Amino acid sequence: MAEKSALIAMSGGVDSSAAAQLMLEAGYRCEGCTMKLYRNGKGELCRAKSCCSLRDMDDAAKVAALLEIPFSVVDLTGTFREKVVDKFVRVYEEGGTPNPCIDCNRYLKFDALLRLAEEKGLSCVVTGHYARIERSGDKVLLKKGLDEAKDQSYVLYMLTQAQLARIRFPLGDKTKEEIRALAGDMGFPNAQKPDSQDICFVPDGDYAAFLERYRGKPYREGDFVDETGRILGRHGGAVRYTLGQRRGLGLPMGERAYVCGKDMEKNTVTVGPETALYIKTVWAGDMNWVAGEVPGGPIRVKAKTRYRQREEPAWAYPVEGGVRLEFDAPQRAVTPGQAAVLYDGDTVLGGGTVLPPEKP
Repeated sequence: MAEKSALIAMSGGVDSSAAAQLMLEAGYRCEGCTMKLYRNGKGELCRAKSCCSLRDMDDAAKVAALLEIPFSVVDLTGTFREKVVDKFVRVYEEGGTPNPCIDCNRYLKFDALLRLAEEKGLSCVVTGHYARIERSGDKVLLKKGLDEAKDQSYVLYMLTQAQLARIRFPLGDKTKEEIRALAGDMGFPNAQKPDSQDICFVPDGDYAAFLERYRGKPYREGDFVDETGRILGRHGGAVRYTLGQRRGLGLPMGERAYVCGKDMEKNTVTVGPETALYIKTVWAGDMNWVAGEVPGGPIRVKAKTRYRQREEPAWAYPVEGGVRLEFDAPQRAVTPGQAAVLYDGDTVLGGGTVLPPEKP
């Protein structure tokens, strides 16, 4: 295996393109690779503000040509459907709100691509994530990106010691402005390309419509109820709502009302005051401790349960396969299916999937 060689995961965006240039500057022999992940019902690649459109593949190929590095497209549609899309649908139908980007990182970027790099005899996989990897003794640490506004460590909590040893994040100590300037200086065609915002297989943002198309059936109407069980109105299917949602309820409540709970078996959506959204105890399962070792007892951490959220102080109590978090202050709309990620300063300790309160 070549000592300084890298497989660059090129999405067609400015970040992964700049990552390729930075690795070349660091003396690595690089190969570019774009993942083909999803096709819509007509057999076409998704085309909107996502990271797997035909334009994205074209942009990645153009940048690879400018950099004079080999470039290929790897078809991972089967794995993506099984590991990401099917789970996305299942979690919604179970009452949660999934984060498919985390699963894409887990099963595609840092599993399938690591195996591909090994097959090609390349020493590491490189992505354009804004995060840092540092060594400390015999451990490899995952740290926040220095650009706080762009930090993506939250969606990388699942990485293991073995994976971190073979991954590089060259953008971790850079700002977005620096990366765009670098891309502009290099003449990259995507230097000012907007960041992808939509989930690639739901480009219009209408998750419920996607679920119905995917399942080939509409979801049943059900009842809106208050916290006492009193029927308040009708909804178009519980999968259409997430905890903390206020808009789109269509209920003449006379005061602000929020989605406070869902019963998927009964197909009911509970609404109530904002105060009902706050909890202090959060359970998470499928836990990954980045250091590869479960703490021997409670530890003091900062944690967050959503990507765009500030970490809050808490005690973490390791339990079998998971963790119980006791936050100092109540947290708003903690949603099953999202990730609870634990930090010690700027170091990611680990994370897991938020569980329903009744299923610790």
